[in-house]
Amino acid sequence: MSRNHSQRWWLAYRWLLIVTSIAGTLAMCSGLASALPKGPGLPIDGYRVVKVYPHDPQAFTQGLLFADGKLWEGTGMAGQSSLREVELESGRVTKQVDLDPVYFGEGITRHGSELIQLTWKNKTAFIYDAATLRFLRTARYEGQGWGITSDGKVLFLSDGSSQLRVIDPATWKVLHRFQVMAGKSAVDKLNELEYVDGEIWANIWYADQIARINPETGSVLGYIDLTGIYEHSRPAISASRNKEMVLNGIAVDPETGRIFVTGKNWPRLYEIERVGK
Repeated sequence: MSRNHSQRWWLAYRWLLIVTSIAGTLAMCSGLASALPKGPGLPIDGYRVVKVYPHDPQAFTQGLLFADGKLWEGTGMAGQSSLREVELESGRVTKQVDLDPVYFGEGITRHGSELIQLTWKNKTAFIYDAATLRFLRTARYEGQGWGITSDGKVLFLSDGSSQLRVIDPATWKVLHRFQVMAGKSAVDKLNELEYVDGEIWANIWYADQIARINPETGSVLGYIDLTGIYEHSRPAISASRNKEMVLNGIAVDPETGRIFVTGKNWPRLYEIERVGK
């Protein structure tokens, strides 16, 4: 083999290695952060990490909430589901109520002076006093419970589909439903919810994006792309991320506008700022 031919072969081989490596990396990431959802022309914001806080890596986060200077978190998994009051700076759990092992905890919200926690398939919501986490009562609803938020008047529930239910908090009857649409495409896998300045923000299961939804029309107003946020504090993060460790948890401080996000079994909670692209 000539020297020139040998060099060409080696360059081609190196290029093949690079392409294979890139393809493998993309394939690995695709299960955790899918391509941006459909909706041509919709604005896509980025983010800036303002501060990083510790988070219990054993917490299978299903709901996150911040109000009156307090952080609350709802966790899932049978036999591990709980409602917690958490110290933001340290990540220490200061109060905790454990659900009976038959219940799989889901999203949480505050409505008035009460905290509400959904369950996945039990069609039961648990309602607590926000100041003390004292159990008050249960409420029944149809279908699965994934995410929940309140605008102060009604409740919005997700069930993993593209539909959101609007619930009367006094009777827990469905007032109406609406489908979340990005242009002409339905946006499904809607998960944890947060009501923010007249919008509903929704985690999208298996994607590192948040959809911003008009609660009157169901139209997606835009997205916040959080790709790469889990890896932001490496090498501080030693745990490898599997595909079930999805972004799931949005909390906004209504007094200051601070935004907090985390995910299932993530060792960090992030305070972020939206950055327009």
